[in-house]
Amino acid sequence: MATHPTSTPRRRCAALVTGGTGGIGSAVARQLAALGHDVTITYRSHADVAADLVGELEGRGVAAQAFSADLTDEPRVASVVKQTVEHFGGLGILVHAAGPHIPMIHLSDIAPRDYAEHLEQEAVAFFTVVKAALPALRESSGSVVAVTTAATSRFPVRDGLSPGTKGAIEQLVKGFAAEEGRYGVRFNSVGPGMLTDGMAERLISSEELDQRALDAAMSRIPLRRFGTAADVAEAVCFLAGDRAGFVTGQKLDVDGGYTV
Repeated sequence: MATHPTSTPRRRCAALVTGGTGGIGSAVARQLAALGHDVTITYRSHADVAADLVGELEGRGVAAQAFSADLTDEPRVASVVKQTVEHFGGLGILVHAAGPHIPMIHLSDIAPRDYAEHLEQEAVAFFTVVKAALPALRESSGSVVAVTTAATSRFPVRDGLSPGTKGAIEQLVKGFAAEEGRYGVRFNSVGPGMLTDGMAERLISSEELDQRALDAAMSRIPLRRFGTAADVAEAVCFLAGDRAGFVTGQKLDVDGGYTV
């Protein structure tokens, strides 16, 4: 009987991680580097954080680079992909971990223009990155993983901007999976639940999530703990790697059982 290697990916290839300076994005970049992948990260405004992360990744023995990019800017995104392919000789993994800060607010209090802006920063950004990366991903029979939210599986009150926009990304993931499978390109998504870092940490720090809200959230999680960005990164890297080579068009919630 054939056996499989214990490491997640069996091929060393270049990876592009959008939102690479965020809590989840940086954890994904570190995990990919630990698995031997060269990494490009994108960021919006934290150049110092990006530079530090590049140095850290290079210290792990891989090549790394960072680019500032508005992911709805088609020429800029195309340039980032082009430079990644030229610098590393190809592109095998795309992880979309970018996204705007999402405030806790009732849907009835959201202005249509604000919803449209979030939709652009979420779904349009993902679509723009995928479109730019598709030729290289087809060449490598690569893999795409979008970081979305567990809230599309179980709706939490006052968090409508998250599933209301990331849900579009999940549908694009399914659509691309159906259409790009003929080229060997896989598309999947990972839905984080409540975490101790990343956006949840910002919501706690800003007191948008108070102790009462945290206690209520914890009570809905069977494992009775919040997750970490590292938990999400493990799932992302599994889906990105060859051990998930027959998995496409799927969503894996990493939420401690919140969506059960």
